[in-house]
Amino acid sequence: MGKIKLISDIDKIEVYHAGTDRIEVPDCKRGRANLDFGRGFYVTDIYDQAYNLALTRSRDRKMPALINTYLLDRKAILEEARTLVFDRYDENWLEFIVACRDGKDIWRNFDYVEGGVADDRVIDTVNMYILGFISQERALQNLRYLKPNNQICILNQDILERYLQFTDCQFI
Repeated sequence: MGKIKLISDIDKIEVYHAGTDRIEVPDCKRGRANLDFGRGFYVTDIYDQAYNLALTRSRDRKMPALINTYLLDRKAILEEARTLVFDRYDENWLEFIVACRDGKDIWRNFDYVEGGVADDRVIDTVNMYILGFISQERALQNLRYLKPNNQICILNQDILERYLQFTDCQFI
């Protein structure tokens, strides 16, 4: 018999955390410093993105690849928390990524940040901008036609515990 979708679940989205560990109780403080959106717990709503990242982590760590699945009450977070959502690669996204990767803690102003990933498709452009080899204008021109992958970083433990519910973990 299939899952019955409860009325309270309508505003929830399925999200994924890639890795090599089962994580039923996520912890914001365990995230690494200087990542795209700061130190927090990262998930994505794009399964293929999580799948590929899990394989990469598995290969790097020489451990089995896992995908943890959660229900995220995104609507409640957007209504109640301090949020920042980037819907495209633009100057605000670029400056935020650069600041976070440079160790600035501007992410501390937010409970939840969502937007494009500075992944293999875009990192060379971001790094060239950081190093001063290209201007912001040129970096944005390079990124203009790329559709962002999506990452969600939950930076506040209370928000994480209230609005992210573990549902499953599978080896891939």
